[in-house]
Amino acid sequence: MKILVTGGAGFIGSCFVRLALQNASTEIVNIDKLTYAGNLENLASLADNPRYRFQKADLCDLDGLRQIFEETKPDAVVHFAAESHVDRSILSPQPVFETNLRGTFNLLESMRAKAVGRFIHVSTDEVYGSLDAPLEADENFPLQPSSPYSASKAGSDLLALGYFKTYKMPVMVTRASNNYGPYQFPEKLIPLMISNALEDKPLPVYGDGMQVRDWLYVEDHCRALLAILEKGRDGEIYNIGGNRSVANRWVIEQILAITGKPASLMTTVTDRPGHDRRYALSSAKLSKETGWSPQMDFERGLKMTVDWYRTHDQWVRDVKSGEYQSYYARNYDHRASELNQVRT
Repeated sequence: MKILVTGGAGFIGSCFVRLALQNASTEIVNIDKLTYAGNLENLASLADNPRYRFQKADLCDLDGLRQIFEETKPDAVVHFAAESHVDRSILSPQPVFETNLRGTFNLLESMRAKAVGRFIHVSTDEVYGSLDAPLEADENFPLQPSSPYSASKAGSDLLALGYFKTYKMPVMVTRASNNYGPYQFPEKLIPLMISNALEDKPLPVYGDGMQVRDWLYVEDHCRALLAILEKGRDGEIYNIGGNRSVANRWVIEQILAITGKPASLMTTVTDRPGHDRRYALSSAKLSKETGWSPQMDFERGLKMTVDWYRTHDQWVRDVKSGEYQSYYARNYDHRASELNQVRT
């Protein structure tokens, strides 16, 4: 099977590429714009693999995408590419709508011109919005996005499903909970806290830190996607959860314990506008239809992740240099001084 992967140089996409190529009958064509979170070093181990090819591409370039489909003739498409950071979407909403909506539209239009056997649109649990305990969102739960990012993903989910209904295209949508693991860009909670702790820098905690998230190890997510690629049904939505919902503050405390750093490094900063309080997913449908279940327990996965960042300090320094380090200082007007203090 030849799979066209979008955003395959990113955190989840690169894990999927590495995992998929363990099957000797799989070929991967990876297209990525290589924005700040895309890093070809994530795939350095595949440089000499004859079943892997990278091509730099922009999803907003419809003509370029059509040419890629013409040349590669993929059997399936797995669509990871997205602007995915909520803070960035709050500061500057336009890029998330350009990439997440227009980019998805261009992919679907390119597919419509060519026969492609499967299309997985990789989305997020954030489209369901904040849920009061003990609610868990199944695939029929109403969409209640709270940020420009989650709204753009909800819109692209519906667009993809609309192409299934109107054009009978073989589309599936997946919605996963918070991923963690190696190679994650250090703007997200777990890698940011790990890298700051290892450098003895303050760990910024939004508000009271009691926002609850369900945590999913990245390889478990990618195994789920491979199961859906094989056994999923066209036109369906599949939730992918890690079955481990905990408060952000507790996660940070665990990271401090693993790294042997003091709790005094935790520093409260002003909460994010419209910050969802709790996400929770049910993956019962996915488990029933494919037999998938998460294999990594959170404590073990978190320790492995800390160990990876500890032994890949050069990778962390490289990705945290330049654009990332100056981002908050340039742009967060309402709390720039707090965030600058946290990162000095």
